[in-house]
Amino acid sequence: MSFSWVIFNQNEKQKLPENETELGKLLFSEKLLSSDKSISCASCHQEDFAFADSAQFSIGVNGKLTKRNTPSVLNVLMRESFFWDGRVNKLEDQALFPIKNPDEMNLELSEAISRLNKDDYYQKAFKKIYGKIADTFLLGKAISAFEKTLETDNSKFDRYIADLDTFTTQELRGLDIFNEKGNCFDCHFGVDFTGDEFINIGLFNNMEWKDKGVSSWNKNTSDDGKFKVPTLRNIAITAPYMHNGSFKTLLEVVEYYNNPNTFVDNPINRDSRIKDLNLTTQDKADLIAFLHTLTDKKWQKK
Repeated sequence: MSFSWVIFNQNEKQKLPENETELGKLLFSEKLLSSDKSISCASCHQEDFAFADSAQFSIGVNGKLTKRNTPSVLNVLMRESFFWDGRVNKLEDQALFPIKNPDEMNLELSEAISRLNKDDYYQKAFKKIYGKIADTFLLGKAISAFEKTLETDNSKFDRYIADLDTFTTQELRGLDIFNEKGNCFDCHFGVDFTGDEFINIGLFNNMEWKDKGVSSWNKNTSDDGKFKVPTLRNIAITAPYMHNGSFKTLLEVVEYYNNPNTFVDNPINRDSRIKDLNLTTQDKADLIAFLHTLTDKKWQKK
């Protein structure tokens, strides 16, 4: 099934959704699911930025800021866990967390369901798709069904691999740096350029860099500072970067990995793979040129 990703306009609901995915797409933009009816999932996961946010931290209800940078929800179909700290392993559960998070949509799930079932349109929509009115399980199921359709596989890299496009000399050099000198492939591999690991890249020292990542929920100190390795698909348009949005550009990211010791004082538990790379200025430019080839054609500048 193919359809536009453009988010539904809530003032133009004229017919009931035809399937679960269309219902989820509608709910993704539904402001009824926030306590003051001001924001939706789409408020922070914006299509113009590959379903991420261009701000370091997103704005929730009552002007509250999220505590971590909003990641893209593209290419989540094959992910094994979700959120920067991996606290859930089902997309259906992930879809519900922002609704009840006090810094985001700040609405109890019971109230979210009550609102949907008091709404004549959603009563009919859920009954049409599921044969009954909304409940928490079906809400997560519908939203996640839409998110699972947000797969991108038409980047220049994809076309190059399929012998449908060619790389420039610089992009070829960047690919080689990605695989070898830059050590990027050690963590960013597979069809979505992530091994789904949790790694401490050195942005934790319990002083000014206090977010413990995975250990903030599992309480295992060996996981202090570990965060999910994100996909690199569409990375050129999902700035700012890292779990805390601390880097504004891809060049800043590359500069960090090239010489991590100059950025954070006394990092705790940093992964041994994070070390000086000795990339030249040309190497950095080449690597960034390659990273731009991972942008799906939908978002490539003409």
